[in-house]
Amino acid sequence: MSISLDGFVAGPEQSRDNPLGVRGRELHGWHIGDPRATEADKRAAEWLMRPRGAYVMGRNMFGPVRGAWDEEWSGWWGAEPPYHAPVFVLTHHDHEPIPMEGGTTFHFVTGGFDAAYAAALEAAGDKGVDIAGGASTVRQALNAGVIDELTLDIAPVLLGSGERMFDGVESFGFEPVEVLHSPLTTHIRYRKVG
Repeated sequence: MSISLDGFVAGPEQSRDNPLGVRGRELHGWHIGDPRATEADKRAAEWLMRPRGAYVMGRNMFGPVRGAWDEEWSGWWGAEPPYHAPVFVLTHHDHEPIPMEGGTTFHFVTGGFDAAYAAALEAAGDKGVDIAGGASTVRQALNAGVIDELTLDIAPVLLGSGERMFDGVESFGFEPVEVLHSPLTTHIRYRKVG
């Protein structure tokens, strides 16, 4: 998860024009085209994009449509999303699965985080599950105790408001196992203790 110095993983006013919120894109330059990216950023991008068996994400990460599904939407990523595996999207509104090119199928789960995570575990087999985001989904995963490894990509940015990841997290319970530095971001990979 890319995160600002003041703890935000997305800026305020998320919308179709600002999917990461106002100024939220500043958190992600290290992996989306900033020419100052270094070998450390490339290595962290490999951590980010390593293949998984399934993913869980929140509806806000999937797209800007809120409430009932009253318009066509198949994600921010175009015809071939980068997941190449089943993705279980948390939502309060039923929706048929959306198969995409490259092996990604978006499944919509109305039964809450535990149901989405259980479905992802079953689909992943022995390949592992990634909690893709956003803030609320990662918070729920942390509180459920299902995260074994967490990478924080800490950008030298102050957003002032937006979506916080750690508000309401009951305990952390992780220790750093690897740190990479660049002018754009400090990448810290944590593993669960015990």
